[in-house]
Order: sequence, then C-alpha cells, then structure tokens
Amino acid sequence: MAGPGSALDPRYDPELLAHGDRRNVVDRYRYWTVEAVVADLDTRRHAFHVAVENWAHDLNIGSVVRTANAFLAAEVHVVGRRRWNRRGAMVTDRYQHVRHHPGVDDLLTWAATAGPDGGALPVLGVDNLPGSVPLEGYPLPRECVLLFGQESTGLSDAARAAVVDVLHIAQYGSTRSINAGAAAAIAMHAWVVQHAGPPAD
Repeated sequence: MAGPGSALDPRYDPELLAHGDRRNVVDRYRYWTVEAVVADLDTRRHAFHVAVENWAHDLNIGSVVRTANAFLAAEVHVVGRRRWNRRGAMVTDRYQHVRHHPGVDDLLTWAATAGPDGGALPVLGVDNLPGSVPLEGYPLPRECVLLFGQESTGLSDAARAAVVDVLHIAQYGSTRSINAGAAAAIAMHAWVVQHAGPPAD
C-alpha cells in the first residue's frame, strides 16, 4: 500500500519528490500535485464568494486572490477587464477558483441562481460610502458575495445600485480609506469569525 510521501500515492508529484518542494503551501500539501491540492480544498471550501471590480487593471486583485485562498473562499470573481496582476497572487491562483464577468450585470445574473438549491446569493458591497452600514456587528450571511470596487474609485454606480447593503470598515486614523486588498482581507476574516470553525490540521 502506498503511504504518505510514496511515489505510488497519486497525490504526490514525482518531480517534487525528486527535486524538492519550494512552493508556498502548508505542510499537509507539501509534494502534492496542484490537482490534488485543489481537489482536497474543494471538499471543504467556505460558502462565501469574493468579487472585485477591475476597470483599470487593479494591482490589488492578486492580493485579494491570495487572501481568498488563505480563507478558503468558494470563488473569486473578477468583474470588468479579464487581465489582472497575477504576480500579487504569489501563484495561489492555481489553487483558487477564479471566474471572470464582463460587467456587474453578468455577476448579478450568475448570483441569481448560484445559492443553495438554485436560489440567489446576496451580494454585499464593501466601501466607505455615505449611508453605509458598519461591517463590525453586521450578521454576514453564510452564503454570500462580498463585492469590492476598483482601487481609488470604489464601487461603481452599477454595483452600488445592485447590492443588498454597502458595508464600511471602521477607521480611526487620518486616512480616508484603506486599499482594496486590505479591505477584502478584513471582510473575509469577519466572515470567517462568524461562520468558520478552527482550520483543519
């Protein structure tokens, strides 16, 4: 019988076993093939999705993808331009499902039937806009889409009109805003605090 680390175990990559594994993966996935890692992650992905608008080649998207992988988001949705800065993802896009939507309407059409039993997934915007609701204390739905706007411009008018609520992150210093990558990380962690148990060993 093939044991852990054995070249006969189909999860393990013979090239990595032979030459070493320098990838930025947790120990449980050391020497596994990309396909094996994705298959295992797919058995326990969380129920939230992350969407980010990309109208001007936003450099934060790579960071959003990396954080989505860390918090095991179901999927990342890039809305607008298809191209984005993969360097910032640090290769985590190989393990994280990423879907492209040409516009907000397409994202909403997808979300309308992407929930449990074919129902709708609520789409929540995250931006520090007048009238927005504090993220702190907000009961995030277990199944939802967290939508972030383009860096510097925030949520587009189409996105603002479409979301169930717009949430803002409390700030205490002099800066008017934090970048989209940081905001996405905070919002994803807020979902994890409300809905996820301890991570698997």
